[in-house]
Amino acid sequence: MHWLRRYPSLRRLHGVDTAKAVALCERHPVDSVLLRVAIEQTGIGASFSLGRFDADRELTALAWEYGNILPLGFDEDGLDEVAEEFAGRRRTGSSIVGPADQVMGLWNRICKRWGPARDVRERQFSMVMDSDPDVVADPLVQPAGVGDVSLVFPASVAMYIEEVGYDPTSHGAGYAYRVARLVRSQHTFIRKAPLADGSGERVVFKADVGALWHSPTGGVAQLTGVWTRPDLRGRGVGAAALAGVVDAVRRDHVGADGVVSLYVNDYNAPAMALYRSLGFEQVGLFATVLL
Repeated sequence: MHWLRRYPSLRRLHGVDTAKAVALCERHPVDSVLLRVAIEQTGIGASFSLGRFDADRELTALAWEYGNILPLGFDEDGLDEVAEEFAGRRRTGSSIVGPADQVMGLWNRICKRWGPARDVRERQFSMVMDSDPDVVADPLVQPAGVGDVSLVFPASVAMYIEEVGYDPTSHGAGYAYRVARLVRSQHTFIRKAPLADGSGERVVFKADVGALWHSPTGGVAQLTGVWTRPDLRGRGVGAAALAGVVDAVRRDHVGADGVVSLYVNDYNAPAMALYRSLGFEQVGLFATVLL
C-alpha cells in the first residue's frame, strides 16, 4: 500500500480496505449512511478515498470523493492532513456533505485554494425516528410506480428549485435520470390527488429514500426531497403523508429496530416543526457545502 510520504498515517484506500471502511461506518450508522451506500454501490477501488490509520493500522477516519466528498471520523490533526491532500488536487465533486465538524473543518481549510462555494449550509439538524410516528398516517401514501414518473418529475423539480435555488434541468438530463432511478427502485413515496377539473391527478406530497443500508440489528434510511405543494401547507397534509412514509420505510426497509433519519436547515422553522410533530429528535449537526 502507498502511504503518503508527508503523512504516514494517511493513504489512498483500495478494495481490500472495504471491510474496514464498512466497520467504520457501522460505528457511526446515522452519520455515515451516505458514505455506506456510496461504498456499496461504487466500491472503494473506483473512488479517490483517503483513509487515516492509527498505530495499529486500524482505520479511524475516511474521506470519500466520487461525485460528492464525504468525510467521517477525522480529528483536528487528521483534518489538517486530509485538507492538504485535497487542496493539492483540482476542485472536484458537487458538494461536501456530512457531520458539520467534518464538513466545515475540511472546507475552512481548503476554501481559499478551491475558491468560493455556491452555498455553505453550516447548520443542518440531523434528526431520527426509531418508533411509530405521533401522527396518524395518510393511507393513500404509496411508493411511486414507473407510470408515475411524469407526475413525480415536476414535483421533484419544484422541490429542488425551492431547496437549492436553481432549476436542475438546466444542467442536462442527470436530474431526470436520478428521479426515474429512485422511482424504479421504489424509493420515492407520493400522495396523489385529483386535479381541480377532474382531468387527471397531481402529486401533492413526495419524499425520497435518498440513502438506505441494512443491518442485522436494523438498518438506517435517510429521507430526502420531502415536499408538500405550497398551497396545501399548514393543513396537516404533509404531516400525515410523512407519517405514512415513515411507517412504510420502517415496515419494508429498515425494520422495527431500524432508524429513519433526515437533516434539515436550521433556518427552516416550518420543516423542523413538522418533523418534531411526528416524533423526530435531533441527534447531531450536518453541514453541506455546494461546490
